Amino acid sequence: MSRIVVPLALLLFLPLFGLALPFLLPEFSGNADSASNTLVTSTLAHLWHFVLGDYLVSTLALIFGVGIGVFILGVGNAWIIASYQFPGKKFFAWALILPLAVPTYVMAYLFVDLLQFSGPVQSAIRSLWGLDSLWFFPDPRSLSGAIWSFSFCLYPYVYLITRTAFLERSSRLIEVSETLGYSEMQALWKLILPMARPAIFAGMALALMEVLADFGAVSYFGVQTFATGIFKAWLSFGDRMAAIELALGLLGFVLFIFFIEQRSRSQLRYSSSFQSKPLAKTLHGRRALLAFLFCGLTITCGFLLPAFALLQLLYKQGFNLDIRYFAWLGNSLSVSFITAFTSVLLALFFAYAVRLHARLAWVNRLLSFGYALPGAVLAIGVLSFLEIFQIAWWVSASILILIYAYLVRFLSSSLQTVEAGLARITPSMDGSAALFGLSQLQILRRVHVPLLQRSLLTAGLFVFVDVMKELPATLLLRPFNFDTLAVATYQLAADERLAELALPSLTIVLAGLLPVLVLSRLMSKP
Repeated sequence: MSRIVVPLALLLFLPLFGLALPFLLPEFSGNADSASNTLVTSTLAHLWHFVLGDYLVSTLALIFGVGIGVFILGVGNAWIIASYQFPGKKFFAWALILPLAVPTYVMAYLFVDLLQFSGPVQSAIRSLWGLDSLWFFPDPRSLSGAIWSFSFCLYPYVYLITRTAFLERSSRLIEVSETLGYSEMQALWKLILPMARPAIFAGMALALMEVLADFGAVSYFGVQTFATGIFKAWLSFGDRMAAIELALGLLGFVLFIFFIEQRSRSQLRYSSSFQSKPLAKTLHGRRALLAFLFCGLTITCGFLLPAFALLQLLYKQGFNLDIRYFAWLGNSLSVSFITAFTSVLLALFFAYAVRLHARLAWVNRLLSFGYALPGAVLAIGVLSFLEIFQIAWWVSASILILIYAYLVRFLSSSLQTVEAGLARITPSMDGSAALFGLSQLQILRRVHVPLLQRSLLTAGLFVFVDVMKELPATLLLRPFNFDTLAVATYQLAADERLAELALPSLTIVLAGLLPVLVLSRLMSKP
């Protein structure tokens, strides 16, 4: 088993080789003739002089704005839920993770539909005030609109991790702050937040990696980022080398944030040093109302309003069923199920191999980098690798390349879940089974797999939903005439046929609710 682990793991890193080989070995770049080299040079020169600066500024501005947004929403709600008792707290504790069910591109479409000139918000204000236009109303399809949409869609990453850090703090810590004469806000800023800093940074890093990986939302908002530049270079210019250059630039951003996230996770252990249960302070009157309003407005903007907009679009469509819907649904379900099943098998293989051979732990840590790869970067890496060997036509002939890309990107989520399940099985069980003459494979099949059923199902569920929502990699790697629900939603939004995207979007959101319900159930356990 140990002899297969490393080659199999390296197989999952071929997309990165595809990005690096054209620079390490120029003879494999596919641009050996002078005309091709001239085209590459002119395209890169155009990108450098005219658009690369805009990509860089827009990407940094988007990261900065979303970082502030998810910090305020995630940390604020986590502190309120962890520290106080007020009416509605039990509902908000799990409801605040519901925005995770809404893909960022669906949130973008619904956000613009709600706030555009013909949307219900502006229409209601014009009707109420008797105005023909609202000149002061900000344009929802802008950078600020993208920041707003991403913040309300991605803050649960910060909320979940930070809430856990706050709940694990000791009540003695608050008592110490009171003896030092600190007020509640002083204790929060000077004591609690510094102790929870690793958790906050880890959550923010996860949210920002989602921002960098996104294509559907930023393209709809008209924000020029590295992700949109990759698609333009590949689809508009038809230039693989220019797309690779931009993909490497985006990968640099991701590696930096991934390093911050991994370092923050490694420091999470010191955020609590006592085991006493924290005491929640009961709020009354105006303070209870403010806590309720803050949590209520967050869940309203992050989930309830988008859900209302989705149902309104579905009603506007008249519940007419597009004849292509079942084809989209079938394609999405097939690739999601195949990927989830294969991912669980691979995760079980890698996790069990590390359990038997601890020296291979570095392989699983390396595989965890997959979730940080943006879908656009991954797709360009796959296409580049196939083009080097002149077999890129495989993409148009089979879904196997698409499933391979999904495995590279989402294997880490199932691997972490299976590893957590295996960690709860004591090594003494393996020793007892070995005394009965069972081989390692028999121990896995007859002992571990039955005990890991819940972990395996959870791992498969997370991968299934992630594949259902994935857009950038699917757009670039899908075979001809193979549209998923995510691709159909994007294409309908690009054509401004928002009413028609209601049903495929609703299907994706309902699928996304499944892991959210699993998370909420886990959160409710003591």
